[in-house]
Amino acid sequence: MSSTESSENMRTWGVVALPAVCAAALYAWSAWCFGGASAPSTTVAISVGGAAILAAAVAYFLLVDGAMGLFGALALVGGLLLTVAAADQAASRGAVAACVVVKVRAEERTQVGEGGATTVVYHHTLRCPGGYPSTVTEAHRAAPDGGEVRVAYDPRQRVAPALEGSSSPLRQAVLAMLLLAAATAGARRFSRRGRPAA
Repeated sequence: MSSTESSENMRTWGVVALPAVCAAALYAWSAWCFGGASAPSTTVAISVGGAAILAAAVAYFLLVDGAMGLFGALALVGGLLLTVAAADQAASRGAVAACVVVKVRAEERTQVGEGGATTVVYHHTLRCPGGYPSTVTEAHRAAPDGGEVRVAYDPRQRVAPALEGSSSPLRQAVLAMLLLAAATAGARRFSRRGRPAA
């Protein structure tokens, strides 16, 4: 194998590995930001994470041919955002409080797009020992007004509170893997190879 073919193969495998490497690095960064003892400020966490996602998308777009460069970059961005969401759901909520539901407000949200589906989220105003958490948002009504719920939360308030036992990263992780797999398959099939100059 010539040195040119060897460098082309290394470049191709580098592009193919890009989604997995970026997802692993972003998950590690997000997990530290959500749960690390010396985590950076929210501004720094979002700035670094956003810059990493943008850099990954631009690199993918430049290294993959044709329309797959664009659609693969979009799949990569979606997969990386879902990776952050999975890290958020997996983050430690080490304290649990028994809270009284003061009132519940339903909010309809319509998704953008053709035939946008409408979903309802429920904002629960809470009265908890110590005053925190004061609200929790769920996809269902957790209890009637005056009822009691158990809420898991991070005392340092780095992640949003959730009903005890409801915070699972499985859905986000599966969707992230599907999008990252699509980006990887596109990179494998359409990565730019060294071509002679015209």
